[in-house]
Amino acid sequence: QVQLVESGGGLVQAGGSLRLSCTASRSIFSIHFRGWYRQAPGKQLELFATITGGGSTNYADSVKGRSTNSRDNAKNTVYLQMNSLKPEDTAVYYCNAVITPKYGLENEYWGQGTQVTVSS
Repeated sequence: QVQLVESGGGLVQAGGSLRLSCTASRSIFSIHFRGWYRQAPGKQLELFATITGGGSTNYADSVKGRSTNSRDNAKNTVYLQMNSLKPEDTAVYYCNAVITPKYGLENEYWGQGTQVTVSS
């Protein structure tokens, strides 16, 4: 069964950087990345970055200027570079995509989540 797999989270000091990755766990027919979400403790899930198939990006004001979303279509992978991290960026980060497997119907997938903790 296909899974959406994230990696790259961790503990970083304020002002530091991290790069998150999101990819399908096996060979697929197609993938449409919908965006990056995050959920801080006690807060609602927040959509903060999107990227289209053509590479156009949009960001929430909370991360604009500090985050860069990119994709490698050959690898069916998206990357989120986050710089100048702040303690308020601490959250579990998720990617979301619609995947069409090689055999079967398309479906929406969520990554397992990766913890990003920014210390002050």
